[in-house]
Amino acid sequence: MNRKYRVRACRWWRKEIRPLLIIAAVMFSLRSSLADWNVVPSGSMEPTILVGDRVLVNKLAYDLKVPFTTWHIAQWSNPQRGDVVVFYSPEDGTRLVKRVIGLPGDTVELRNDQLVINGKPVDYTTLEPKVPEQLAGPELTRGVFATEQLPAHAHAVMAINGVPAKRTFGPVPVPEGHYFMMGDNRDNSFDSRYFGTVDRGQIVGRVSSVVVSLDRNNYWLPRWSRTFSSLDGSAK
Repeated sequence: MNRKYRVRACRWWRKEIRPLLIIAAVMFSLRSSLADWNVVPSGSMEPTILVGDRVLVNKLAYDLKVPFTTWHIAQWSNPQRGDVVVFYSPEDGTRLVKRVIGLPGDTVELRNDQLVINGKPVDYTTLEPKVPEQLAGPELTRGVFATEQLPAHAHAVMAINGVPAKRTFGPVPVPEGHYFMMGDNRDNSFDSRYFGTVDRGQIVGRVSSVVVSLDRNNYWLPRWSRTFSSLDGSAK
């Protein structure tokens, strides 16, 4: 009787369980190496990325890594100024979503919320009202919005009146092989102003679009207008 059960168990393993495990291993390996998604739980990238957005992470944007590691197999590009990237925080290893502000060799400074790169102040222009209209609460009523004319990549930024924040710092030199990251919500972002620059090897990939968005302030209903929307036009 025991032998009969063992034969059935072996047959069940070969025909049912093992193929499923192989498929799962392949799928997770592909997700680890090629593309992934990241849930955004905070407002540090508002108004570009909202709380409840699930963003697509292109892990092949800059390099190819060994699955489930940060070890590089091949590299064909580097993050550019203005890219939105996912990386592991040097503070505690948490995966964060921020914008690349400073490149290796740059000097980054902030003067009362005005960004200065290599001694040159960045220009700011008016942001179209439609960009922050999906925000709610103090972010919308107390927010100050603008388009930051970052070299080669204009994008939306915001500040929040009355909130204690690190609005002035630096100048800070960016070492070789490192990047200076900041959130678009400058007064509500834990970024390189606090934990320093980010090593190139800790960058997971580039974010370019929202896959799906759930509205926390409206019973987590989908924001259909943001589904499969590109982040490249966030300041337009």
